[in-house]
Amino acid sequence: MYTASDLRKGLKIMMDGSPYIITVFDFSKPGKGQALYKCKMRNLINGNSTERTFRSNDKFEPAPLEERPMQYLYSQGDEFHFMDNNSYEQLAMTREQLGDNANFLIDNMEVSVLFFNVTPIDITLPIFVNLTVTQADPWVKGDTSGSDTKPVTVETGYVLQVPPFIEEGDRIQIDTRTGEYITRVKE
Repeated sequence: MYTASDLRKGLKIMMDGSPYIITVFDFSKPGKGQALYKCKMRNLINGNSTERTFRSNDKFEPAPLEERPMQYLYSQGDEFHFMDNNSYEQLAMTREQLGDNANFLIDNMEVSVLFFNVTPIDITLPIFVNLTVTQADPWVKGDTSGSDTKPVTVETGYVLQVPPFIEEGDRIQIDTRTGEYITRVKE
């Protein structure tokens, strides 16, 4: 059982029958009266955000969440299939459940799947992923009319901005948290 003084950014709690994660936390103590804990929270099931203010005597249940290491196997339509590394059980998650994470999944990638009760609700990817550029427009030397980046498409279909020297067939490293180009990879 958590009290309001235990609240902090990143804490997962149960509220109104759903798991929430605290995304922004602010503590204030007015001159008179109780301390106030202002929180912005995101529902881990549907992604909706909400703001709430709590008093020091409020109590919260920890969210019954479990993280399991799994391996991404393949996609079929809008379903992405994963296998539990221990029991070899398979499960499918939809593109809607995965959100932007679907842009960085490659076969046999190790991920961590977050479960609420027995339902998978989210995945955690490695921070960096190496992907092959499948489509890149050529950059014309001396073209200074535009910016110093160009769009490319990687093997998963994700489009991002990269420096002009990146060509089709290059392997690049992408930060999965921001979706941005990090560096060219020599393999």
